[in-house]
Amino acid sequence: MAGSSSLTPKPVSPSRQPKRFTLDEANKTLPLVRRIVGDIVKLQTRISDLEAALGAAGSKSQSPMRTELDRANERMGGYEHELLHVGCQLKDREMGLVDFIGRYRDRDICLCWKLGEEKIEYWHEIAAGYAGRQPVGLLNA
Repeated sequence: MAGSSSLTPKPVSPSRQPKRFTLDEANKTLPLVRRIVGDIVKLQTRISDLEAALGAAGSKSQSPMRTELDRANERMGGYEHELLHVGCQLKDREMGLVDFIGRYRDRDICLCWKLGEEKIEYWHEIAAGYAGRQPVGLLNA
């Protein structure tokens, strides 16, 4: 019986632990994150426009738009991958909302930033989301 070791599945690696940031560490990433998120917000506007145009277009004009939409979605995936590499999580493409995992009183929290904010000024519980944002000053209280 001739077996091939190349057919043996590769071992599954454990899922990566999320990067945890201090407030200072997260703020130091913002120059890069701001550029990436700015590109994401612009590209999301273009994707939305293309999707609307595709819905309204006749079949003749759909092919070039479909190709452009596919390319835009590929670029979006690249931008999102860059953010994951930094260690933060994109939460809203249109708003430019990003969370950084932090720690407070021995539990994970989200340090919350959105495009247009100079620095991270808010945090929220993991399950609370954007609606539960609180000033970071409360973390030190």
